[in-house]
Amino acid sequence: MASRGRIIFEKLRALAIVSTGGFTTFSALNIYNENEKYYENFIVPLMHKVSPETAHNLTIKALKYGLIPKSKFVDPPSLVTGVWNLTFHNPVGIAAGFDKQGDAIQGLFDIGFGIVEVGSVTPLPQPGNEKPRVFRLAVDEAIINRYGFNSEGHETVYKRILEFKANSKSRGCLGVNLGKNKTSESLISDYVLGVQKFGEVADYLVINVSSPNTPGLRNWQSKSNLKQLLQEVVTTRNNLAFLPHPPLLLKLSADLSYDECKDIVDVINDPKCKVDGLIISNTSIQRPATLNGDHVEETGGLSGKPIANMSTSLIKTFYKLTKGKVPIVGVGGISSGQDAYEKIKAGASLVQIYSTLVYHGPPVVTKIKRELDECLRRDGFKSVAEAVGKDAR
Repeated sequence: MASRGRIIFEKLRALAIVSTGGFTTFSALNIYNENEKYYENFIVPLMHKVSPETAHNLTIKALKYGLIPKSKFVDPPSLVTGVWNLTFHNPVGIAAGFDKQGDAIQGLFDIGFGIVEVGSVTPLPQPGNEKPRVFRLAVDEAIINRYGFNSEGHETVYKRILEFKANSKSRGCLGVNLGKNKTSESLISDYVLGVQKFGEVADYLVINVSSPNTPGLRNWQSKSNLKQLLQEVVTTRNNLAFLPHPPLLLKLSADLSYDECKDIVDVINDPKCKVDGLIISNTSIQRPATLNGDHVEETGGLSGKPIANMSTSLIKTFYKLTKGKVPIVGVGGISSGQDAYEKIKAGASLVQIYSTLVYHGPPVVTKIKRELDECLRRDGFKSVAEAVGKDAR
């Protein structure tokens, strides 16, 4: 009997090994082949068993250590575009807030992004707001976050960017999104320090005064405050001791009124305050009545599908107010090529995503690019640039 029991045990152990090996192989093949359904039906639900911030950190580690295979999709010529004397092999970027510390730059380029924007980065390290500070609204494919500029600081992120640039064999365009320390006595000094620190290693820089999670920050979008801030950071950028100087972008809130938009355009039309581009938009403090879930009333910025129309409308407003002379990066609720196309036709030259990566996984990057190419060809456009602002004219 003992011998028979041992035989049964060995058979079961062998079966377990074979089954585990088979499942591992099956999973690896689906991940390698960028199987959208596998991610949506298995990987994403599995990741959503843990807290949003834990899932986020695990994703960053997977990207950092190359555990997510490089995308095999070849960007078509229609997606190549030029802005600020930079060439983007595709116009789809990862928005700031995803890789805050510059840990996973190469991994993000490898899964197909044409743009990686790290940050927001603050001069000194700070922990951000207390946890929990990230919440999923799964029915709406939305996220509410109140991270509060959790950052490892300029020096740490700067060293990571240097290491990336020294070891990278292929990449897209790298942006650095700048923030302020919560307890800083001088907001302007924090942004000036950021321009000085990252000006030589970034393809572009972003002045972020639109996060709702740092007290008083969004007040710097007001006309008088913004003029004071931009005069200093533009002067600092223009005085950097090397050429070419990096483009300077301004990231704006989703919640601006039309009059506030006009005031901002008045400021950036001043040669002393002239930025090279706008990122539209950051998260929203609004809560549409259609939102579902247990966390709807949480404090923080709302991102994802519920703000898609809001951001697209704002893009169109700024495109018209600037007469299409200030390049726009469109952000907010993009989960398909059609979504990206609508932002481009509204006036965006480039687009960025974040929340959709949480709900659909890395294959969504290829999906958006493939579908965007189809949208362009369907309507007779040979390039992204040809379609920019078509709905805003």
